Amino acid sequence: MSGRKLRQTEAKRVLDEATRQRRLDRQLEALERDNFHEDPHKNVPQITHKLPSFSEEPSAKRRKTKTEVRIGQRFRRSFAALLEELQNDPEAKSRPNYLTAAAPPSKLPERRFCAVCGFPSNYTCITCGARYCSVKCLETHKDTRCLKWTA
Repeated sequence: MSGRKLRQTEAKRVLDEATRQRRLDRQLEALERDNFHEDPHKNVPQITHKLPSFSEEPSAKRRKTKTEVRIGQRFRRSFAALLEELQNDPEAKSRPNYLTAAAPPSKLPERRFCAVCGFPSNYTCITCGARYCSVKCLETHKDTRCLKWTA
């Protein structure tokens, strides 16, 4: 190995598992903060003209009236409000719901996907522990993602 290559590999910053986990937690918290907002499309007008139906059988369902639609939109509750209502409902504890739903752990091994393109990955970045599937994805990761936004 040439002297230059050796110096480059020695100069690389390699994170331990605890630091990688803290970094991942910070990234997830930042995403959660970004995702917490009102619906940006709530003031966009709905399509009012009748759209063509491509099904051959006639629809037997009753159509909602405009007032039912307006009332549904006017009294729409947020997901947090629905969860709070579910927690306070004594009947909800007896039947499966969002809060009590659970699945056993998978018997299959964990699937790992490329952090760049989302395809199944076989390789891990030495520095930050992110997954990648090819040399092209590794280059993209190094140029744009690897320890760029959080340290």
